This record gives sequence, C-alpha cells and structure tokens, in this order.
Amino acid sequence: MKVLLADDDEFMRLLAEEVLRQAGHEVVAVGDGEQAWAAYERDRPPLVLLDWQMPGLDGVEVCRRIREADPERQTFVLVVTARDASDALATVLDAGADDYLSKPVAPEGLQARLAIAERRIAQLAAQREAEAKLAQARWLAGIGETTLALQHEINNPLAALLGNANLLEAGLCEGEEERTECVAAIVEQAKRIGAVVKRLQALRDPQSVEYLRGGRMLDLSKPTD
Repeated sequence: MKVLLADDDEFMRLLAEEVLRQAGHEVVAVGDGEQAWAAYERDRPPLVLLDWQMPGLDGVEVCRRIREADPERQTFVLVVTARDASDALATVLDAGADDYLSKPVAPEGLQARLAIAERRIAQLAAQREAEAKLAQARWLAGIGETTLALQHEINNPLAALLGNANLLEAGLCEGEEERTECVAAIVEQAKRIGAVVKRLQALRDPQSVEYLRGGRMLDLSKPTD
C-alpha cells in the first residue's frame, strides 16, 4: 500500500519510513506540509502519516485539506503529536484525523497504529465493494422489473395496433367505414402506449409489485397527474 509520510524531523522521518517499509508499504516521504499536500493531491494514497508541527502548513491543516478533498474518508489519516493535552487531541480529531500517535514515537507503537490503520482500510474497502455490488444488483433488478412492466403494459395495445395496421396494409379493411375504424383503433392503442411511457417518465418514487411466479415488476398502473 502507498503511504504518504510527512515529518520535518529527519530522524523521525527515517525511523517511520523504516517501520513502514518493513511492513511492506511503498513510502512517499516529505519534509513539510506544503510538500505533503502536493504529494497527496498527486497520489491520493490510502494512508497518510502527518507530524503536527511542520513548517509551512502544519499537519492539522493538511489533515483538514485532505478531509475537504476526501469527504468519503477513503484516506486514513494518522497524526503524530507531542501535545498530550485533551484540547490538543480534540483539535486533531476535529480536523478529521482517524487516529493519533503521541511523541516520542517508538517503533512498536507505530507498528500497532499501522495495524489498526490497515485493518480499518481493509474493512472500508470491503464495505465499499459490498455496497457497489448491492447497487449493481439493485440496478439490474430494476432493469428486469422495468422490462416486465413494459411487457405487461404495452404488449396488448401493441398487438392490437399492429393487427389493425396489418389489416390496412393488406387491404382487408373494406369500405371507408372499416378503414376509419382501423385507423381509430391504431390511434387509440398508440395513445395507450404513449400513456405508459408518460407514466414511466413521471415516476418519482418507483415501487414494484408482485408478478407471476413470485417475480416482481415496476408498478406503472397509477396514472400521472
């Protein structure tokens, strides 16, 4: 996994980078907040590790920008801080950080926080995948229900329309009166089909109803206003 690491303390940066690499991550390491924000915009990594106190943009401001750019919180943000006061930690969390780590940072403590981050990222990825599959299943089910509804509502008037059109085409409507009746039937059935299309266009809260053999179809029975 790609990780963005930002710390202006070279020793801390090298320490954290080593822990991250040993955990199998690809690390992009920078020394200040401006570089961190630029790297985030470029790479959009799933995990960002920020020191709070950095020149230029501090870690809290970078975190705020990340959250504005990532409202779905697809990026896990871990802020490292030397401030232990409750109001300082509240500031970190209010900025949108998912977790924090207090200085001095020990490799074991960072490894534990990384394990939490990795687990959270994996859980969110699985949740997004499940939601995407559910949305696709609902979309496909909606197509099926719409198809059944159109067949149910349109088949009969379409058959009557085509039947009368075939009679006219074959010259089997003898006399002016019969031809007029065939044309009137065609117009009537075309209007029925048009009314179905109009109801479909006007749907605002689609509902399905039970169909044959336990299937379901889109309810197009209600007339439009």
